[in-house]
Parts: sequence; C-alpha cells; structure tokens
Amino acid sequence: MISGGRRLGAEEEEAIRRELAELRQEHRDLDAAIAFMVESGGADTIRVQRMKKRKLVLKDRIARLEDRLLPDIIA
Repeated sequence: MISGGRRLGAEEEEAIRRELAELRQEHRDLDAAIAFMVESGGADTIRVQRMKKRKLVLKDRIARLEDRLLPDIIA
C-alpha cells in the first residue's frame, strides 16, 4: 500500500520513474562536476559546497520517490 493505502496508477508510476531518471542524471552530473573542479585544483570552495548540498537534496528527493514506488511491507 502506498500513501494512505492507495496504489499508484500506471501513469503516476511512469511519471515518478521519469522524474527519478532525471534526478539521478542530475546527481551524476553534479558528482562529475565536483570531481572535475576538485581535480583541476581551481575549485571554488563555496561553489563546491553548494553543489554538494544540491546533491544531498537530490538524494533525499530520489529516496522519497523510490519509497513511493515500493509497497510497504510489514515484517
């Protein structure tokens, strides 16, 4: 059961999967950009910190969306 006992419809599930794909891609892109900035030696510390914070926000959003796709299992 999802969010109050209701199951996701096919369209809603597909929308979540599309959003997940976009968020995961943005997360990977940020990771690569951060690595490049650090390796190049010209990393702006403030900018890198902001990018890392954005990555954390994306990770949290991804986790929430994944939780919506997976049914609650009572063990």
